[in-house]
Amino acid sequence: MKYKIGFRTIKTAAAVSIAITIGQYFDLQFYVFSAIITILCVQTSKKKSLESASARFMACMLAIPFTYVFFEGISFSPPVIGLLLLFFIPTTVFLKINEGVVTSTVIILHIYLTGHVSWSIVLNEIALVLIGVGSALLVNLYMPNLERQLQKKQEEVETNIQHIISEIAEYLRTNQKLWTEQEITDCVKGIREAKSLAYRNLENQLSKKDDYYYRYFTIREKQMEIIERLILNMEHIHPMVEQRYLIADFIEFVSSYFHSDTDKTICLKKLKRVEEDFKKVPLPETWETFEARAHLLLIVRELEYYLSITTKMNASRKKLAYN
Repeated sequence: MKYKIGFRTIKTAAAVSIAITIGQYFDLQFYVFSAIITILCVQTSKKKSLESASARFMACMLAIPFTYVFFEGISFSPPVIGLLLLFFIPTTVFLKINEGVVTSTVIILHIYLTGHVSWSIVLNEIALVLIGVGSALLVNLYMPNLERQLQKKQEEVETNIQHIISEIAEYLRTNQKLWTEQEITDCVKGIREAKSLAYRNLENQLSKKDDYYYRYFTIREKQMEIIERLILNMEHIHPMVEQRYLIADFIEFVSSYFHSDTDKTICLKKLKRVEEDFKKVPLPETWETFEARAHLLLIVRELEYYLSITTKMNASRKKLAYN
């Protein structure tokens, strides 16, 4: 098995070293605790890291007055710790900072071990939290550029969809199924992985957000849903009616412009002509032919929806190029 060290692991190791070094330098009590906060705050994106850090910081700050009220007001005893948590945890949930329950509980236990609540203990715990949170945010200022990965994913997704579209056109001409279930599954999986990567890239942009790739893969995801419905419809078409060839030619035409920024309204106009040609064909004489033509008409409607989505995607591309 190949052993691989991830970039997040490297950043976590560096942040932990920084936190412990600072805590040890200032001779803080329980200074190694800052490393735990650091590990929990180093996330996969800047946004997640910031949200995690703020939740843990606020929860830790909230824990200090709770310890004063319960420990100094009642006693320093195990049952009081349980009573404190009984009120503290619901409060963090209400304030939506429950992500910081674990780290704030450690602070509660630190104060419990000292046997008293004093300014020196409070300042010590605040310093530990700031060092832990600060070290995590420091290393997370740098995030790897995902642009190249996203471009590669985009090329893979476009190639896979174009291939499936070509196979659909061939099926309409020959009634021969060329695609496999695995091919469809892999394509859908690839789009979802790319969309997840695009979302991570979006969360790393704290100021001006460019959501082109996220919107792009969201649209491709919708298009694959349409393609899957097309395939289900085609499985009900058995007779080689004339309209099959009309739609096959059109789908091949769409496929030839797949990687192009050509305005897809051209394709929509061509699709309208295909629909008009449908109307010129005499009415079906058998139920089987009628059913086949009905499913083909459904395919035309799905293709129309597919192209309308593509038009939105091209508009996003032009906007990105302009910016």
